[in-house]
Amino acid sequence: MKKNPLLILLLFSICHLYAQPVTTLVKVIVTPDHADWAYTINEPAKFSVQVLKDNVVLKNVWIMYEVGPEKMEPTKRDSLQLPAGVYSIPPAAMKNAGFLQCIVTAFHEGKEYRGLATAAYSPGTIQPTVDNPKDFTSFWDRAKTELAKVPLDTRMTLMPERSTEAVNVYHVNIQNFPAGARVYGILCVPKKEGKYPALLRVPGAGIRPYLSEIPSGIANAEKGIITMSIGIHGIPVNLDASVYDNLATGGLSNYPAINLDNKDRYYYKRVYLGCVRANDFLTSLPQYDGTNLGVTGGSQGGALSIITAALDSRVKYLAAFYPALSDITGYLHNRAGGWPHLFSKENLAINNSKEKIETVGYYDVVNFARQLKTSGMYSWGFNDEVCPPTSMYSVYNVITAPKTLHLARETGHWTFPEQRELLLNWMIEKLKGK
Repeated sequence: MKKNPLLILLLFSICHLYAQPVTTLVKVIVTPDHADWAYTINEPAKFSVQVLKDNVVLKNVWIMYEVGPEKMEPTKRDSLQLPAGVYSIPPAAMKNAGFLQCIVTAFHEGKEYRGLATAAYSPGTIQPTVDNPKDFTSFWDRAKTELAKVPLDTRMTLMPERSTEAVNVYHVNIQNFPAGARVYGILCVPKKEGKYPALLRVPGAGIRPYLSEIPSGIANAEKGIITMSIGIHGIPVNLDASVYDNLATGGLSNYPAINLDNKDRYYYKRVYLGCVRANDFLTSLPQYDGTNLGVTGGSQGGALSIITAALDSRVKYLAAFYPALSDITGYLHNRAGGWPHLFSKENLAINNSKEKIETVGYYDVVNFARQLKTSGMYSWGFNDEVCPPTSMYSVYNVITAPKTLHLARETGHWTFPEQRELLLNWMIEKLKGK
């Protein structure tokens, strides 16, 4: 059977963006006693544990469990042997809105296997902790005014080896703020003459090439959607992988903390404006229909989706998976904060300053979400340890624009194919006016 390289690359792209955990020989299944994983304040949550091997209960296995508010010190922990391979953990509850997490580690033949479940306590009442600066709106209005003075200076390079009979693929770079900075991306445009809606795809965290974005971008373009995937670091997105590896361990190491003590020079200022600038480019294309523009992404990209829609009224629809950069100051209030966990126990001594806390207020997703007018669909799970659900509900609960939340409770920082399909189909239907 002849292998289809385009299909292989598409599968790689999907796995890279929204990877599912690899299945292990031994599985630790942790289950809350409520089918919807939802509890009221002070209601005991009961977690049951099964340890399976070859999908059969593994007897006489040793486990260790911890129960407590997510990302905080556990309030209960113990270790014991399970003669029957199953166990009911003593009940626990929360006095405040939030998420109670039960993490179980099983030990078998010299290896450790981990499972978890997370009980939701009145998540719809969670409120953010991050300060909302009085000049938040004027700060970003000034920034957008400065950006508008910078010419696009568009440079498009056709990639004939990546293009298809129906779609042209380009490596694109455009000028960002400050003048001389660039935004790079991969653009997929239908070849057939006509006017089309456009979709901006914003990236998750990391430093990497974006050639793996091409197959899914082509698939969107074949459906009549101009699609552009951008990087955020101001470097070409088609270089050898070693370039990005060197930057990740060198100059761009820990980039979310670069210039955190200065709101005007913080790393993400150029990033946020770069997303608006990418829309400047998309809406300038002669193939754009002039009306329908969407933005989507996961994790850091989920954050950038919300932020871009809040900054740019041209965006009509957003689809966000597990947004990062959300209620980052949660740790300063004895609860989970969002990625990149700037104020977690490990980072507190470095970042706990007046200047850095002030800067966060201008960049936290919560304060952009307050201003959203864009219709959005959102999706995440309760077991996310990278972007804790407490931080994400802090965002969702302040949104007054039309919104829909699709929960996949079991998921951590990954998605099921059904989630991806649901949000993509929703976006395509909206953009095409169906």
